Amino acid sequence: MTDSTERTVSANIALTLDGRYHGPGGPTDIAAIVAYAATDVARNHLNRIHENATTAVLGRRNAEGFLGYWPPVAADDNADPRDRSYAKWLVGTDKVVFSTTVTEAPWERTRIVNAPAAEVITELKATGTGEILVNTSPTITKALLAADLVDRLYLLITPEIVGGGERLFEDGLPVSQWRLTSQDVGELGEIALVYDRKR
Repeated sequence: MTDSTERTVSANIALTLDGRYHGPGGPTDIAAIVAYAATDVARNHLNRIHENATTAVLGRRNAEGFLGYWPPVAADDNADPRDRSYAKWLVGTDKVVFSTTVTEAPWERTRIVNAPAAEVITELKATGTGEILVNTSPTITKALLAADLVDRLYLLITPEIVGGGERLFEDGLPVSQWRLTSQDVGELGEIALVYDRKR
């Protein structure tokens, strides 16, 4: 049972209909996800994921990609307000980046860690306030699901089957029950879902 004083750990990720976070071509094969990233449902979902989060958790590759892309959006008056809101949050919030190769953070408000995800998240849960968001970092999310440390799942499901690539939910995860707390269906068939862990 989670201590009521501990912080909530959430994980955000987009998956294809067959449960993949990239296609058979590897980590850059994300056309089946990117095609839906700018829909109203996806943008509203993006705003939802960070509204209570005070710490962003990222893998190094995602940190490099996100923190290379989003800061200019935060300063762009012509950007979609939902995109700007997320960008400003990402730039301004505390960040924990997992890396085995980088030792110093080139980004503000960022701590680099090279330790098991479950240990780091358990430490974060016991300190500070606000939600801890594992942001589109499947390797970290998988480790936390295996340790039963995820309290909320923010999922964007895209209506495509890619037939290969990495899956988020692998065999061997501990049995768990989840409660659907939000759902939103887009015109293209994308679905934004929020599930809370039943404990």
